[in-house]
Amino acid sequence: TPRTRDGKPDLSGLWTPDRNFIYNIESALAKGERLPIQPWAEKLTAERLSKDDPEALCLPTGVPRQAPYPWRIVQTATHVFFLFEGNIHTYRQILLNQPHMPDPDPTWFGDSVAKWEGDTLVVDTIGFNDKFWFDFAGHPHTEKLHVTERFRRPDLGHLEYDVTIDDSGAYTKPFVMHGKSALETSTELMEYICNENNQDVPHITGKDDRR
Repeated sequence: TPRTRDGKPDLSGLWTPDRNFIYNIESALAKGERLPIQPWAEKLTAERLSKDDPEALCLPTGVPRQAPYPWRIVQTATHVFFLFEGNIHTYRQILLNQPHMPDPDPTWFGDSVAKWEGDTLVVDTIGFNDKFWFDFAGHPHTEKLHVTERFRRPDLGHLEYDVTIDDSGAYTKPFVMHGKSALETSTELMEYICNENNQDVPHITGKDDRR
């Protein structure tokens, strides 16, 4: 595991996406666990079609959803940045050892702060809007959403993370998703502007519910 000068694990690198965080979050649950979704949210998920997916319309993926393209972590002593190739070529800014903004305006990526717990980077995010979908399957959330991500780099080539979703507006209890990414060493982030040549949406007529 690479480490920074202060001895913390260095999470920096170009990482592959985890497909369970793209297509259906139920696939990222521990074996045997069921998604504790409220009836209204389950009904809405079944009604949503892929052509209405905000991500397909070139809007941000939100958290913790990932686009099917590489993403980079840039780690400094005061900030961690997630740089995304996919969709609108955007980023998340995460402040280290700082409090949340008071009463943050609802946004696509929320207000993120982080701290180290041993070798684990714990990212706490609040202040989301309710516009993005959790996955292609259409699982929703509300502005009550609170996301806690725990990132670990057990060795040079792998990143592991657990993501706790706490949203009493759409789910009956918090639940945990498990993800992993591999280090990319043979490519770089490319500029990808989704709405520059977005030809797929008119041809999407059904529902993408891959598991």
